Amino acid sequence: MFSLNNSALFTDFYSLTMANGYWKRNLNESAVFEMFFRQQPFDGGYSVFAGLGTLINELVNFSFSEDDISYIKNLAVFEDAFIDFLKTFKFKGSLWAMDEGTVVFPNEPLLRVEGSLIECQIIEGLLLNIINFQSLIATKACRIWLASGKGNIMEFGLRRAQGHDGAISASRAAFIGGASGTSDTLAGKIFGIPVMGTMAHSWVMSFDSEEEAFDCYASLYPDRTIFLIDTYDTLKSGIHSAIKIGKKLTAKGKNFGVRLDSGDIQYLSTEVRQLLDQAGLEKVFITVSNDLDEYIIETLVKAGAPVNSWGVGTKMVTGAQVAAFTGVYKLSARLDGKKAIPVMKFSDNPDKTTNPGVKQVWRIRDQKGEAVADILGIDGADEINTGQRFCFWHPSADYRHFFHKIEGSASMLLNKWIDNGVLIKEQPSLAEIKAHAASDLDSFDSTYKRLLNPHIYKVSITENLRTLKLEIIEKYLGSRNS
Repeated sequence: MFSLNNSALFTDFYSLTMANGYWKRNLNESAVFEMFFRQQPFDGGYSVFAGLGTLINELVNFSFSEDDISYIKNLAVFEDAFIDFLKTFKFKGSLWAMDEGTVVFPNEPLLRVEGSLIECQIIEGLLLNIINFQSLIATKACRIWLASGKGNIMEFGLRRAQGHDGAISASRAAFIGGASGTSDTLAGKIFGIPVMGTMAHSWVMSFDSEEEAFDCYASLYPDRTIFLIDTYDTLKSGIHSAIKIGKKLTAKGKNFGVRLDSGDIQYLSTEVRQLLDQAGLEKVFITVSNDLDEYIIETLVKAGAPVNSWGVGTKMVTGAQVAAFTGVYKLSARLDGKKAIPVMKFSDNPDKTTNPGVKQVWRIRDQKGEAVADILGIDGADEINTGQRFCFWHPSADYRHFFHKIEGSASMLLNKWIDNGVLIKEQPSLAEIKAHAASDLDSFDSTYKRLLNPHIYKVSITENLRTLKLEIIEKYLGSRNS
C-alpha cells in the first residue's frame, strides 16, 4: 500500500500547538470528531466516498520517528517533556466510517473519530487530506463513467497529476469511481489495477513511415495493439496505414484498435468507423483521448459517435474545475466517562453551523431497494426501524420537515473499523470497493445523477437531534443575552 511513511509530522502545525496546550493544561479528555462535507462538487447531485483504505493503513501505524522528533526539537517551540510525550504517540482511538465507495451527501458524517483530544487533533490533517482528495477524484471518475454509458474508461492522468503522491492516489480513486484501468504502472503494482497504454506520437515519428511504426509495434504486441492514427493526417494516412498493417493481425486471428488524440472526435470517429467497416474490420475498436471530461463524453455519446473506449487524464485526476472536496473535521462531543457532552459550532452563516452530539446515519430505502433519504440521529438514542412512521426535519432545524413510513429498509451507514487503535474489520479489496460503488449508485434514481440541475437528495435529522440542536442554540443565545 502506498504510504506517507506513517509520519505523524503529516499534520498542520496548529495541531501540534493545540496538542501541546491540551497536554500542558491536562485537558487530554476523550472527544468525538466527525468529518463531513458541505456541498457537492461539480454542481452535482452525489459524491463517492473514497480514501478510507488508505487512511486506515496510515492511521494504525501513525507515529513520530526519531528523525521527526529531532526536527520538532530543533523548532525550539516545545518543551522537552512534551516532546518526550510525542515519542510514544500512537493512535489508540476508534474510527467509525461508512463503507468506502458509498454514495454520500452533504452534512452527514462520513467518519467519526473517538479518542483523546490530542490524538484526534493530530490526525486531522492526514484524515482530511486523504479523504478529500480521493473522494473528489472518485466522484469525478464516476461522473465520467456514467456519462459514457458505463463504458470503458482508461485513466491516463499520471503526467498531469499533482505530484507523484497525487498520481498514485488519483489512480486508486478513479478506479473506485469507474475507471477500468490506469496508465500509471506503479499504481498498477500497488493496487492491482489493470495497466493500460498504447503508443505516443514519438513512437510513430521515430520511424521513416507510419506503416513501419505500426508494423513494428504489431509484431511486438500482437495481442494488445492499438495504433495512434493522428500523428500526421488521420483520414489521409493514419487510418489507411492502420488498416494495411492491421489486416496482417486479423489474418492471424488477432484483433486491434485505433486511437484518436486530436481533432473533431465525432467527425473523425465516424469517418474512421466507415473506413474500417468498408475494409471488413467491423470488430476493430476505436478509442479516443484529447482533454476529455464528462460533458464532452456525454455529448459524443448522445451524438452516436462510434467510440468504444475513452482515455481521460487531466480533467479526471485533478478534479478540473473544482479545486477541492469541501470536507471538514469538527468536534461534536466531549466524553465525560461514558457520558457524551454534545457541542456544536455556531456561525452567522447557517451552512457552517454544525450538528451536535455523537451521531449515526441511516439510509432509508423503499420496497424496491431505491434510496429515499439519509437520516442523521443520535447514536444510541434514536432507532430507525422498518414499519415505523417518522417525522424528519431539515438539518438547519427550521420548520421544514416531512413524514415518512419506512416500508423498505433502514440501514446504519457508520461502522466501527478501528477500536483502541486496532483494526477490527477486514478491509475489502479495491475491486470489491469499486463494485460497491457501482451497486450503491444503481440504487439512486437517475434524477440525482444527471449532469445538469440534478435533483437534491434528502438529508434530514431526527426529532431528537433537532431538539438537542435547538436546546444548545437556546442555551448559547440565553447566556449571550443575559
